[in-house]
Amino acid sequence: MSRRRLHLNINILNAGFYGSAWRAPQSDPTAFVDVGHFVKTARIAERGTFDAVFLADVPTLSDRPELRPYQALEPTIVLATIAAHTSHIGLIGTASSTYNDPYNIARRFASLDLASGGRVGWNVVTTAEASASRNFGFDAVTAHAARYERAAEFTEVVTRLWDSWEDGALVADKASGRFVDLDRVHAIDHVGPHFRVSGPLNVPRSPQGRPVVIQAGGSDDGRQLAAAHAEAIFSVAHTIAEATAFAADIRGRAARLGRDPSGIVFLPGLGTLLGSTEAEARRREDELWSLIPGDYSLRRLAGVLQLNPESIDLDTPLPTSIPLPADGGHTFFLATLQIARRDGLTVRQLLRKLGGSTGHRLFIGTPKALADEIEAWFLAGAADGFNLMPDVLPDGLEIFVDEVVPILRRRGIFRSTYDTRTLRGHFGLVEPDNVFARTARAAV
Repeated sequence: MSRRRLHLNINILNAGFYGSAWRAPQSDPTAFVDVGHFVKTARIAERGTFDAVFLADVPTLSDRPELRPYQALEPTIVLATIAAHTSHIGLIGTASSTYNDPYNIARRFASLDLASGGRVGWNVVTTAEASASRNFGFDAVTAHAARYERAAEFTEVVTRLWDSWEDGALVADKASGRFVDLDRVHAIDHVGPHFRVSGPLNVPRSPQGRPVVIQAGGSDDGRQLAAAHAEAIFSVAHTIAEATAFAADIRGRAARLGRDPSGIVFLPGLGTLLGSTEAEARRREDELWSLIPGDYSLRRLAGVLQLNPESIDLDTPLPTSIPLPADGGHTFFLATLQIARRDGLTVRQLLRKLGGSTGHRLFIGTPKALADEIEAWFLAGAADGFNLMPDVLPDGLEIFVDEVVPILRRRGIFRSTYDTRTLRGHFGLVEPDNVFARTARAAV
């Protein structure tokens, strides 16, 4: 095993990444509300010694529910259930900084981290959907810059709350009768533009110190948030050059903020559609493409680009000038335009290339060809690993675990067994200094 080790997560997108996954013969269309489906998928990933499972989340009924399942169950509830049925695999959940409060999120993820033995990560996002805004009593989406200003302060408060207990603060000594060492428990006394939080948190630190902070925004504001706080980053990239440039930009920003840029793990999203031969993979793609309902793909694309679907001609390229949505999501908007422009695609070709889904890269081919691609990106330093999104779950993940993972192991870039038990350990991340313990040492 080389010193540098590949990291693999499974992004459990209900029935699967492909737009028609729920209609595939091997799929359960009601799996999106069946926690057993998520547990089964996680256990397959753990059999493959994956670093973590990941659950996305948007707090609204979205993505044309009449045509496709969506992310419905609250992530930390599902992850707690997965934790009870697994022993090593990491557990990463999404929680929005736009429509939550820092204390609740800090307590929820710290509790899950303790319950799982230190296997938890928090994917901090902002929320751009207008329907989500209305669910929380707002008439419109919060402006993009304002969302990220709030997110930066939100993340700072959460991490300080996780640090409000030093290691050793929980004494629990029956003989002396001393339960908590209050000299090692600290109020954070935060007062900022968006939040006033006294603290401390009411739970101690976990075996990994605190949950891993993950970020997934590709806009300039998102990159700055990642550079300041993220320990792992879920990105969108279709070429080695794109991925390398993105990582270099984040590392440069992190260094300018005084962080060690080597302590950030980069995990581009990667959709997978596999067959034993190239022809078999293409047949599988044809079958899934034929099952995408109605005009779902076109309307999804129009939603990402904020265009009227009736104005889009399927057999011509996208319009030459499409304005960046001021307060909408920027990451997939920019990624989708980049794919279309780089490859000179018509809209019809673009929809097929995306598999009726988001702007992530979709690989179609054999297990060996996929292993070759993963190894090439990894050895080039374009990625530390991948956030995998199989076409259909759990079938597509089983193919990956049974046929791709053994190749990666034989090549010496992926683990054969777990040698750590925490998410930080899996990612090769060190436990961060406790800010209050560091301050106390400096004062001595």
